[in-house]
Parts: sequence; C-alpha cells; structure tokens
Amino acid sequence: MIRLDPPGAVRWIARTLEEAGYETWAVGGAVRDALLDRASSDWDLATRARPEVMRRLFRRTVPIGVDHGTVGILDRQGSMYEVTTFRKDVETTGRHAVVSFADTLEEDLARRDFTINAVAWHPLEARLFDPFEGASDLDRRVLRTVGTPGDRFAEDYLRVLRALRFAGRFRLTVDPESWSALCAAVPKMGRLSAERVREELEKVLSGSEPPSAALGLYAGSGALAFLYPEVDRLVGTGGVSGRGEAPVRIGPPPEGAAAAERWGATLRAVDLLAGSPWELRMAALLHAVGVPAAGAVDPDPAPPDTSEGERATLRALAIMTRLRASNARIGRVAAWVGGCADPPAPEGGPAARRRWLARVGREDAPGALRLWAALHRAYRMSGPSVPPGSGDVDRAATFLHGLRGELRSGTPLSEKELAISGRDLIRMGYRPGPEFGVVFRRLLDAVIEDPERNDPDRLIEDARRMLEEMGGEP
Repeated sequence: MIRLDPPGAVRWIARTLEEAGYETWAVGGAVRDALLDRASSDWDLATRARPEVMRRLFRRTVPIGVDHGTVGILDRQGSMYEVTTFRKDVETTGRHAVVSFADTLEEDLARRDFTINAVAWHPLEARLFDPFEGASDLDRRVLRTVGTPGDRFAEDYLRVLRALRFAGRFRLTVDPESWSALCAAVPKMGRLSAERVREELEKVLSGSEPPSAALGLYAGSGALAFLYPEVDRLVGTGGVSGRGEAPVRIGPPPEGAAAAERWGATLRAVDLLAGSPWELRMAALLHAVGVPAAGAVDPDPAPPDTSEGERATLRALAIMTRLRASNARIGRVAAWVGGCADPPAPEGGPAARRRWLARVGREDAPGALRLWAALHRAYRMSGPSVPPGSGDVDRAATFLHGLRGELRSGTPLSEKELAISGRDLIRMGYRPGPEFGVVFRRLLDAVIEDPERNDPDRLIEDARRMLEEMGGEP
C-alpha cells in the first residue's frame, strides 16, 4: 500500500467533497514523487464535482480556470490547493486541447501525457488507482506515454520537452517506441509559443536535480538543434545518443577535442551552479555561443573584427529575445555571457579588472564572478583547455580574489556613482546637452584608471576643462 503524508487540508478537501457525494483523488506530482520516495508540496486534486459545486461547498475559493474546471480552494492558513473536475479531450491541435468534463477518473487519467503522471491516490482510503501501470514504469525507471506515443505527442508538442525534462530529472530511460515518436515530433515544435518553450527550459534549469541529464537528451533528440542551434554547434556532428541517464557521444565533433571539452564543460558548469537563478545557469549554457565554428559554415556569421565576447553577447541577446524573456532577464544573461566570454587578462592589472566590472555592471558582477568560477572549474574537469584569461588554478584563484576586491573597493563603475552629477554642472552655469554625456563618460574612464580622481573638486575642474575644449560656455 502506498503511504502518502499530505497536508491536513488535502484530506479536509477530499472529505468535504466525498461526503457531498463527489469522488475525489490526489493526482499528479505528489503521487508520482511519493512512488519515487521523494517529498513533494505539489498537491493537486481531481474530482467529479463541477466548479460551481466546489464554490458552493467551500467558503474561500479562487476561480483559477473555472472554464476548464479548476478551482483554487484556500485552507485556514491561506494555502491554496488546485482542484479540477474530471476532464476528457474533445479536440487537440498540437498546442492545446479543447476539453469537456468527464464522469470518471479513468477518463481523466487517460488524457494525461505519461504513465508516471497518470496515477491517482485516494487520500481517505489510502488506495492507489493505476490503470496504465505508471507505478511499474517508475520501478523499471522507464518513461512511457499513455496510449499511442505518436498520437500523444501530436496532441501537444510541448510533451516532447516535458518528456526530456522528466527523463532527465528522474533518471528514466524513454522506452523505444516513445523515443522514436518523440524524435519524429521535434520538427513540429515550431507551432509552440516561445513562452511555453522558455518555461520548460526554465524548469530544467531551476530544478534541484543536475540539468545536464535533460540537456543531454535535448541534444540527443534533436530538440537542441531545433530550438537552440547556436548551442547545438558545441555538441558536434554526432550529437548524443541514448534515451537514459547516461547519453553516449557518437561520431567525432567537427572541432575535435576542443569542441567536446566545451560541451562537456558547459554541462558541468550548469550543474555546478546549483541553487543559482535559472538565468545564471542559462548564461552558463550560452557561454560559448560566440566561439567560431571551425571547419563548419557559421549560420550566423559576425563581422571579422567582432570579438568572441561581442559575438557571444549578440547571440545571447538574440536567443533570450527569441524566447520572449523580460528585458531585465535578457540584459542580465547577455551581460554574464559577454563578460565571461571576454574576461580581463590576469596580468592586466587593477584598471583592467575595473573596466571589466564596469562593462558587466555592479549589479550583475557577482553573478558573473560566480559563473566564471564555475566555468573554470568545469573546464578543468573536462580537459586541459580552460576559459580565456584563466591560466592555472592558482592564478585563477588570485584573479577572482582581485576582481572581488575591486568590486568591494567602492570605486565607481558607472557614471551615476561618480562624486558629481549633472546637477553640479548645471550649478556651474552649463546647459544640459549631449556634451554632458561625453564629459561623464570621460570622467568615469579616468576614475576607473585612477580611483583617486573621484574627488568632487577635481572632477568639477576636469569637467570644466572638457566643456571648454568642446566650446561650451557657462
């Protein structure tokens, strides 16, 4: 007998509905996680009661998706539990399904994606309902669709990415028939919205489990090449084969060992950034997109004089924009990618370190340093090559220590951190104009070179001299 220990509110909701004559079961992630002996807070319920009945039986409800049968029910502490009426699919389009209410739990479970997610547990009777043998699949460490795989993926092509995420997260092998159907469905994912695609990748990068297993399956299935070709170029022509927890590389990569090291280091760096925001792990995934593809035609060529860091920044911007991320996240990921693709040389001295920190930005610099440290460690684990500017481990440690010291020093890294502002120039009698921007850029450059120059009197005199040279008069 499966034993789950749900919050008391789950039993209260089930008891209230059952006593009113409506069959109610726990479904989804909590049941699956219990079968895997994992803790879960993802408690969802399915019931024969219609939304209007639920809203009548419970005093505090939230109409999350009443048209689709989902009601949020609040317990005394204000915690919310989603309860959904049994449903069945009426029509599917590859992007979403048109559903209607169903009368039985089996109808509801039959529309779910994978057998491991089509298991229900009765919170009052402690009874398992498993019509598609999902518990057995979990014991065998197998991911299998409910019903015919091709039909199931065609109902919603996002299930391709869900399958890769579940297989990677739970270290499952995708059964052969489901894997073949999954790979065949990859080219159809173009009809999915960018937001849904991004949210799936966010879940991979945000999980407590190492994302590398799922990312390896992205590569092996062709999903990486379809969605993120800039990253797939790092994998090599052979890609990754296999459907389980240990994908195997096949075929020589076009750039030999260096390309193999980069992809291996990329996966290790993403794993090493455990507990980080998903955007930082995304930056690790994208860190080498500016590396030229030796021996291959670059599908997105950059001007000859474009540095690796500039290329990486532009491609990170393009990828994050394509995924319709927020402007803040786009800028942050691009700053981290560009900064780590083009770090200062260890022998460059304090001014070079300050210029790099200024380019990354004070707010994003701590993340960039954490990313750089993870990349350095990952490359050392993957092979002899290391990221540019890193050198051996002792020099790298000294290098990072110096960067952190400069960040703590308080030296201005942006024009707004200078000891004077535009108001000071206005008080000197100058009218605001484009010249102000030129002056403050020059002042910041001078202060980064020599922090002692960040003195109000000295900056005012420097600004006066610059304005006079540009023909400005009070």
